[in-house]
Order: sequence, then C-alpha cells, then structure tokens
Amino acid sequence: MNATPTNAFPRSVHEKYLGIVQLARTIDKATMVANGTIGEYHYDCPMDQALFAEFGIDATRLSAVVTDAVKNTSHAPEIEAYVKPLIQKKTATEIERFNHETLSRKPSGEGLTAFQTLRTKIAPDRTDVTTWPDLLDLDERRVVPKRTAGV
Repeated sequence: MNATPTNAFPRSVHEKYLGIVQLARTIDKATMVANGTIGEYHYDCPMDQALFAEFGIDATRLSAVVTDAVKNTSHAPEIEAYVKPLIQKKTATEIERFNHETLSRKPSGEGLTAFQTLRTKIAPDRTDVTTWPDLLDLDERRVVPKRTAGV
C-alpha cells in the first residue's frame, strides 16, 4: 500500500453500479491500486469483502481484471464482463437486502473506536452520522443529510 495520501476519492458507497452499492467504490479502489494511487484507501477492506462474499467475486481476480483494463484504457467492458454474470445470479430481493445492509452498516467492536475517532476529527457535531457509508461520504466532503432518530 502506498502511504502517500491520494488527491482523488473513490465513488461513494451509495453510488450503484449494475444496481449494487459499494461495487463502483470497490472498482475505483482496484483502479487506484493498478495506477499506484491508492493512498490511504484499502482495497479488500471489510466492506469490499462483504461485497465479494455476497456475489462470489474473487478479490484477486477483480483486481487483475481491473489492472488489465487500466492497461488497455477500456475499463468498463472487461470489468462488467467479469462482475455482471455473478450479480445476475442474485434475485432482486437479494440485491435489495444487500444494498440495504451495506448502507445501514454501523461500526462495532474495534471498528467503533475508529469510527468515533474519525467522526470526532472531521465532524464532531454530526452525531447523527452512525453508518460507515455516511461517515466515508463526510470524510470525502460529500453532502450527508442530517438524520433524525430512527431514520
């Protein structure tokens, strides 16, 4: 991993690719690895791993497909050709469940301390932010609507 901070952000967890949240972000991070610009980001992090497990995506294979696509400067066709058949094995209900669970993902265990530390550093007044996707968006300077209890 490159310890140099990156100037670019991967797409938001909320952004869908082929109807799946987190997938665009994961592909962006694989692209950043291929380009040597990953900075402080982590490809194959726990959120990526949940995506891989749900859809049967092999992290090493996806990274290789993305690397080849970057070399050939035609990202989308090869990447989509790899992930689309895996996604098509899931029902609309399964995809909806995955998307909901991913966007609702809250910190726990050791991750809770890291979450609270980051939230305090970037937005101490935003105690309404309780999910990783929202915190990542805040950290990457995206607009995160104020939440009310139970929303």
